[in-house]
Amino acid sequence: MTAIDTTRAFAPVAPSRIAGFFRNAMNAVAMWNNARITRKSLSRLSARELDDIGLSYGDIDTVAISTSRS
Repeated sequence: MTAIDTTRAFAPVAPSRIAGFFRNAMNAVAMWNNARITRKSLSRLSARELDDIGLSYGDIDTVAISTSRS
């Protein structure tokens, strides 16, 4: 006679992993878009305007990435 193990819950694990995957993907896209918008906005400023806010052109990528994560 065969015994069936019914102590594991297989069904809830797969949907939660799939939902987590899509949630993480959407968060990554949102972070990328925020960084893109920040980078584009800062790139439009002149060197003097960037200096007024304490930045240079070399700081734009760093600032864009760090602000998109918060």
